Amino acid sequence: MFLKKTKIKTGFFKPAPKTTALAIQYFLFFGVLGILLPFFNLYCYRLGFSGFQIGILSSMQTGAAVIFPLLWGALADRFDARKPIYVLCNNASAALWSLLLLTTGFYPMLVIVLFYSIFRAPVISFLEAFSMDILGSKKKSYGTVRAWGTISFIATVITVGRLTDTISIRIIVPLIFAGMLVQSLCSLALPSLKGRPREAGIAKIVRQKHVAVFLLCGFIMLVSHGAYYGFFSIHLENLGFDATFTGFAWALASMAEIVVMLFSRFIFSRFSLESVLLFSFFTASVRWVLVSFATSGLLIMFSQVLHAATYGAFHMASILYIDTYSPEGLKTVGQAINNSVSYGLGMMVGIFAAGCFYDRFGTAPLFGASAAVALAGAFILMAGIRKKPDPNKRP
Repeated sequence: MFLKKTKIKTGFFKPAPKTTALAIQYFLFFGVLGILLPFFNLYCYRLGFSGFQIGILSSMQTGAAVIFPLLWGALADRFDARKPIYVLCNNASAALWSLLLLTTGFYPMLVIVLFYSIFRAPVISFLEAFSMDILGSKKKSYGTVRAWGTISFIATVITVGRLTDTISIRIIVPLIFAGMLVQSLCSLALPSLKGRPREAGIAKIVRQKHVAVFLLCGFIMLVSHGAYYGFFSIHLENLGFDATFTGFAWALASMAEIVVMLFSRFIFSRFSLESVLLFSFFTASVRWVLVSFATSGLLIMFSQVLHAATYGAFHMASILYIDTYSPEGLKTVGQAINNSVSYGLGMMVGIFAAGCFYDRFGTAPLFGASAAVALAGAFILMAGIRKKPDPNKRP
């Protein structure tokens, strides 16, 4: 017979069973983030909160990401319990977020967000660790799986931006809760990958000089992003743009990001991780300069295209870099360290500083300062990592 049994190669639109569960988690996580990042601070702004109060609420979430991914990650690696802890964190964070449906007061929200953040903070670092294990030898194709999260983010910011204009900004809290609830249920479908339990070994990772420099630069990069994640939507509203435009602006950034992710194998087969990181820093500096003086919608949209490098390429290079230099058995805590230092400590400092800066100077000078911070990170990276280290020489 001319018909033969053949293996169907999986691609972006036909993921293998394990990567399907992974893609669903990215889709749901970044769908929730597509509501939270552009619109939660705007929601607080509409409630009458000051820039300082908004900065406190935002930095509370990122501050939790400094400590708790490390604690949860160390427990997961020590007892080989990544999936149970991941499921617990998803369920607990959804339950705690539901309490925001009952209040609009600053202090009750502050307490709720604090406890919610303890459980939500480690979710993304666990998800990145799942990705590295599931993809195995195909890690350079990480972007094709991660891109499902970006697709979700794009669809969400456009849809929710329009809904907030036609209905009310108050819909975002129940929408976020619904998204987290669905993610909690779907988290049960992730595979339970067994490894060898290890003692917590943070020092084994960070004592490598090139890793320490990389983490410092990751911190600086996210400090420079604090104004964007904390006040970009407010900046656009102050310029006279509506929530629909804001949603499209965030979506365009993600559209640019997704192109980079779909070509991740091509990029990382031809350029070193250090080169990609350095390019991202210089691009971030240019981007924040543009945002600081742009008043036309066209120029603002152009600046959003640069998100492809400042987040997309930077994020993928960071995940691959920390995975490369994390010893076996310490992959979860390795990703947790990366997220804690950059998206945790860096974002916390960046957003908090941006909140204080905004109240006194406004958003335009704020983004100018962000450009200077990103440029400083580029020079530190060039000075600290002069050549690509040998990944086989690990502690």
